[in-house]
Amino acid sequence: MTTDPTRPSVAMEPSRNVLGEPLLPCSTDPITGYFRNGQCDTCAQDRGSHTVCAIMTAEFLAFSKYIGNDLSTPRPEFGFAGLRPGDHWCLCASRFLQAHDEGCAPQVRLAATHIRALDIVPRAVLEACAV
Repeated sequence: MTTDPTRPSVAMEPSRNVLGEPLLPCSTDPITGYFRNGQCDTCAQDRGSHTVCAIMTAEFLAFSKYIGNDLSTPRPEFGFAGLRPGDHWCLCASRFLQAHDEGCAPQVRLAATHIRALDIVPRAVLEACAV
């Protein structure tokens, strides 16, 4: 594990993707990830497991808003401009799986999806949604 310099007491998991390779960036515009480093890195404190690099769709954003996690409305007080279709974002693995089960999962970038996503989402599901 490595230590995130912005959170000295938090040890990041190794940055590996679901393919077993080095984790690639998900997005820096908008900046994403539990650590806001542009990657879907994770750690023990990341209770949501923000590990799935997904490409937002209008359908998924509407679904997420409907179930209580509004990702599309700007929240300037948190420095969050709101997501739009086409944006890449590190989703919580359980939310991604829920969207998949409801038939509205966004596409996934496997090379930018952290290997810990496999603790929650079956590999076959991720591969079926891969870009």
